[in-house]
Amino acid sequence: MPRPPNSSPHTKAVLHALQQTYPAHTYGYDLSKSTNLKSGTLYPILQRLHEQGHLDAQWEPSPHPGRPPRHIYRLTQSGLGLARERHEPGTARRTTTGAMT
Repeated sequence: MPRPPNSSPHTKAVLHALQQTYPAHTYGYDLSKSTNLKSGTLYPILQRLHEQGHLDAQWEPSPHPGRPPRHIYRLTQSGLGLARERHEPGTARRTTTGAMT
């Protein structure tokens, strides 16, 4: 049985971290620190959630002259619902081999 979308442990960690800061925006760097995910794992998840409409992503000008703007992220209403759904206890399912998904 295929895994439902947005249910990997890494995606769940990102959704949970964003839910904890909602409705404030969060920097990718802060998400990386709170989830212990490397950028090569984190940013594809953020991009996918944004493309699916679960994440609002905006550019914020840097307060430091000469520094580039930074992306800030916040869950949309559908993203907030997805985060709640994925974080509820008992949402993990067992496969036929007995492993948790």
